Amino acid sequence: MDLEILKIASDTKNNKNIENHTHFSRLKNPLCGDEIQIKLVIKKDKIVNFGYQERSCIYCQASASLLSKISTNKSKNKINKLCDHANLFFEGNEIIREQKYNFIKKLFNKNHFQRKECILLPFKALKKLLKS
Repeated sequence: MDLEILKIASDTKNNKNIENHTHFSRLKNPLCGDEIQIKLVIKKDKIVNFGYQERSCIYCQASASLLSKISTNKSKNKINKLCDHANLFFEGNEIIREQKYNFIKKLFNKNHFQRKECILLPFKALKKLLKS
């Protein structure tokens, strides 16, 4: 187990329930049973509060923690593009390696390819939420 992944996952600042959310999404990974629920407060197309709750593996937890920190105070459009780029990385596109995505390089690397569905679950849940 990668200690850096454990460190990222242990930051649970945004692992919370938001009662007054404006947007909500829940997804389950049919392969392993990981579940994630994301609640957001969005004002003027900007994510002002991000809360997630999960029952998942350490990779999904780390991914949700990073995504929650990245998304807060960002525009819906910018985060929607990030979700698209996350999917592209595991399809062989190296766009996630660009400098602007430096903060998630620890999680998005070829060594974690076998856990791609776990890592992408929060991104997929957020993408689904942003479409609504």
